[in-house]
Amino acid sequence: MHINPQRAKQLIDNIAQVTAAIKAANKTSREIRLIAVSKLKPPGDVLALHTAPDPHFHFGENYLQELQHKASVLPSTIRWHFIGALQTNKCRPLAEIPNLWCVESVDTIKKADQLEKGRRALCERGEGEKLQKESGLRVFVQVNTSGEDAKSGAEPGDETLKLCRHIREKTPHLKLAGLMTIGAIARSQEGGENEDFVKLREVRDEVQKKMGGDPLELSMGMSADYETAVQMGSDEVRVGTGIFGERPKRQDKAVKGDAESEKE
Repeated sequence: MHINPQRAKQLIDNIAQVTAAIKAANKTSREIRLIAVSKLKPPGDVLALHTAPDPHFHFGENYLQELQHKASVLPSTIRWHFIGALQTNKCRPLAEIPNLWCVESVDTIKKADQLEKGRRALCERGEGEKLQKESGLRVFVQVNTSGEDAKSGAEPGDETLKLCRHIREKTPHLKLAGLMTIGAIARSQEGGENEDFVKLREVRDEVQKKMGGDPLELSMGMSADYETAVQMGSDEVRVGTGIFGERPKRQDKAVKGDAESEKE
């Protein structure tokens, strides 16, 4: 696979700038996971960052078929994150991607159950045993903190708690990693604390108090507001344009068979 040296240098410089900004915003000693959102970008871009002197491992995709293709042609050492809106009928094939590391957007019990079936089938074929022994397929519960009808996510409160309990108790091939939200960008641009990030933190603390168990992470913040998110306690951020530059319009670079909405 060809890697353009000039393009590779630009990508490496870009991700170094984002990483530096994350470190500057992080006032604690916690590790912040940077997901490089590579949707609609060529596999060579991903390979350039993954094979750099300081290799990057975590990459995010929004569309099932694009992720399936990239996972099949790129190194198995990449840790793929699915960050797009989930469709129930695509959860099982998604979970059967061997090096899928995390699904960030689980918002119903039905979708969690389909992911469980897919990951179980993968393990039964002997393809996902190593990942399963590590901890299972990580999942974040998406919470609709802004109350916007256009956004997916479980409602804060009982609905989120019920879903979290179901994943932890009924899906042995999944691991509840934490909670995710897509905050309203306007709230970050207003300055001060983003209300969506405050809400997710409160919901996480309540779920953690009622369920106990392993600490739950917060996934919040994208290209336009990741520094604010880190300052407010996010454990991972999703950055695409800040690393890869502007994307082509999806109709100009169609991915057949996918209908998930964009989330970065």
